[in-house]
Amino acid sequence: MKILLPRVLRTLYRKEPISSFILVVGAVDAVMGGVGQSGSLFSFGLLIVSVSIILRWWQVQKAQPIITENKPRRYLPPSSSNVPLPLLTHEKYRR
Repeated sequence: MKILLPRVLRTLYRKEPISSFILVVGAVDAVMGGVGQSGSLFSFGLLIVSVSIILRWWQVQKAQPIITENKPRRYLPPSSSNVPLPLLTHEKYRR
């Protein structure tokens, strides 16, 4: 557990540094307000922590690709069609 927790925290902090920084600031404010028995600082810290969690959730949701049904583009008609393909010749060579 001693080795796993710092590794997980380090990878999470490197993936989203802005929201992680806001989370750390809010956690420090909440701890300082709780230890110093300052209710306003504690509630402000909890507010910042919750905003940080919402920000991180929003970034994760925005980063996920929207799943759509991808059909391949076909530039030529299917081979079963009876339509012949046009000949690729220049007009000056046809004369």
